[in-house]
Amino acid sequence: MTRLNRRTFIHRSTTLAAAAGLMVHSSVRGAAANKLRVAFIGVGGRGGGNLNTVAGDPDVEVVALCDVNRQNLSAAQKQFTAARTYVDFRELYQQADDIDAVVVSVAEHTHAYATLPALRMGKHVYCEKPLTYNIAESRIITAAAAEANVATQMGTQLHASDNYHRVVELIQSGAIGSVREAHVWVGRSWGLQSKEDAERFHDPVFVTERPSEVMPVPDYLEWDLWLGPAPERPYNSIYFPGPAWYRWWDFGNGTMSDLGSHWNDLPFWALKLDAPQSVRADGAEPHPEIAPASMKAVYQYGERGDLPACQLTWYQGKYKPPQWHDGSIPQFDSGVLFVGDDGMLLSDYGKHLLLPEEKFADFKPPAPFIPDVAGHHQDWLAACRTGSPTGSPFSYAGPLTEANHLGNVAFRSGARIEWDAANMRAIGNPAAAPFISRTPREGWSLTT
Repeated sequence: MTRLNRRTFIHRSTTLAAAAGLMVHSSVRGAAANKLRVAFIGVGGRGGGNLNTVAGDPDVEVVALCDVNRQNLSAAQKQFTAARTYVDFRELYQQADDIDAVVVSVAEHTHAYATLPALRMGKHVYCEKPLTYNIAESRIITAAAAEANVATQMGTQLHASDNYHRVVELIQSGAIGSVREAHVWVGRSWGLQSKEDAERFHDPVFVTERPSEVMPVPDYLEWDLWLGPAPERPYNSIYFPGPAWYRWWDFGNGTMSDLGSHWNDLPFWALKLDAPQSVRADGAEPHPEIAPASMKAVYQYGERGDLPACQLTWYQGKYKPPQWHDGSIPQFDSGVLFVGDDGMLLSDYGKHLLLPEEKFADFKPPAPFIPDVAGHHQDWLAACRTGSPTGSPFSYAGPLTEANHLGNVAFRSGARIEWDAANMRAIGNPAAAPFISRTPREGWSLTT
């Protein structure tokens, strides 16, 4: 099975299974007017936003709330007084008969552990990005979703935007010809760097080593549960409330997995990408504990059906594409540039340009063929009720997450990766293995 066919197979299998399974699920509950009963794991910060948006649907009932931060939990409970509350999502799943769907908004090192039980129980799942902490977890979650007959969605909200839809339509209809080169850059520069650069790029936390100070755990925080499958370490406020946690390799994967979920989503979708053939990365010497503020990763993709081989380059922090430096494109702080045989397309979150502009002055875009949706969450809720497809199901989000992680794997291993996707192995690069998967802390498992 080719790389492209692997993703196509998973996506089609999930969609068909969902359509069949959801109809059964709906008939078991009775009338279509019944409310969708939803549990929320993580209800502060991004989780609070997800809670308010999903619960704002009049046909949603909030039945359970979970958070290791009792302050977040208490605030959410005041809004939804009838909901059960938990600090440990493992206990939530012990009483899940009245739950139809789960929204997961915890830190990324725990995403897979909060998501997998729901899939195994046949619950619909919305999970924040990135889908998983590493590549091995992504494979497990993607496979479980393909078997679960449920609606899934990763929290890449821009995927539902009109701008992203129109860009994909332009690329896939051949507005700039065949695309053999794409560039993605983000201006955020948070992570390991000099103090001067941290100030220049407005990094709210300057850190170069693991803190030695052991702080008392706040009385409202279940620190051991927050650590979850990650290696044990003493509490320090630099991790929680942060905002530094995601730049520590034990808990996250820095800017690449965070913003890459949004920005790489656009070329991944438009160019029908899947597993890359190879990846190499450039930047400062990898730190054993802290993700980099600035780095570059170059992906090589083979032919996909009638699409030509292409190269995708990711830049973060101080790195920018050559077209940005030479002034041949507007200097967006963050952006995606598609380079085609007949022109270029430049996009950010909210707008896009065909370049050179004078060449496309009279260009007529194709009639829209990607259906617009009311919103990313609404797209998922509709899928839960009807079996309609979502924009970023795990069959799509899993391969996207894997590709993003591979940029970090190449960076951390210090060598180019020839990627054997079928066997999840970096050919000739044994140093990459510890970054593809890891053994969780005792008491946490995805295999039992």
